[in-house]
This record gives sequence, structure tokens and C-alpha cells, in this order.
Amino acid sequence: MSIRVSIDIAAPVQKVWDIVEPIERHIDWMADAVAIRFQTEQTRGTGTKFFCDTKVGPIKLVDVMTITAWEPGKVMGVTHTGVVTGTGEFTLEAIDASNTRFTWTEKLIFPWWLGGPLGALVGGQIVMKAIWRRNLRKLKKLVEAA
Repeated sequence: MSIRVSIDIAAPVQKVWDIVEPIERHIDWMADAVAIRFQTEQTRGTGTKFFCDTKVGPIKLVDVMTITAWEPGKVMGVTHTGVVTGTGEFTLEAIDASNTRFTWTEKLIFPWWLGGPLGALVGGQIVMKAIWRRNLRKLKKLVEAA
């Protein structure tokens, strides 16, 4: 199951990256992320590992993530190896010198007890997509106010 959401932010790429780069601050703009706990001393770049305590409605789980792609100002990619598995990626693209398109793509596999493919369809395409769109609106406000 693949989910893709994007938003245009009235700020240069570097300003957007400055807000997105600190992984521990993702809880400031991600409604579904409750806490981030690093597994590695490293907190930036490829190889960084962390737990993300996640809550969506009554469902609470620990998302185990590893940063797999890290190009400052361009891309941050992860693998998910917890209850829900798959890959995710944030990409930043300059629209012009003062505007950035931020895109969030996830390819996720839900376990059978979360409905498997049907859970992915309902939970991903309907619920998660709505949450992530809201997250991007919050990110936009955070960046544009900075």
C-alpha cells in the first residue's frame, strides 16, 4: 500500500530542512507521533535508528525506524521494521527561490491483526492519508512562522 501527500510551503528549501532535519522535533508537527527515542548515539544521517511511539485513535504501537537516505535539503528516507513494515521518504523540491514542495511517500505493510491489505487500504488510504495531510499543514505553519 502506497501513500503520497505533498504541500507547497512559502519558504526556501533550507528553511524547511532546518525544521524537518531534527528527527526528535517531528513530534511538533506529526499528530500521530507521540515520542521519539533514539536507539543510536547518532541522531542525524544514514544509519540513525529510533523508536517512534505512535498513536492513531485507540491504536498505539512502536514504529522502529532506521534512516536509509539522508541528503540535506533534498531527501530523508526510512525503513519501518516494527509492527507496520515498509519504507518512507520525505523529499524537498525548490519551486523557486522562496517556495518548497514537500512530499511524503510511504509504502507500508500492515500485519494481519491490523487488517492486512484491507487494513492498509482503510487505515492507510483513508485514515493515515488524512492525518498526514493535517501533519503537512502543521509543518507548513511551523516553517512559515519561523
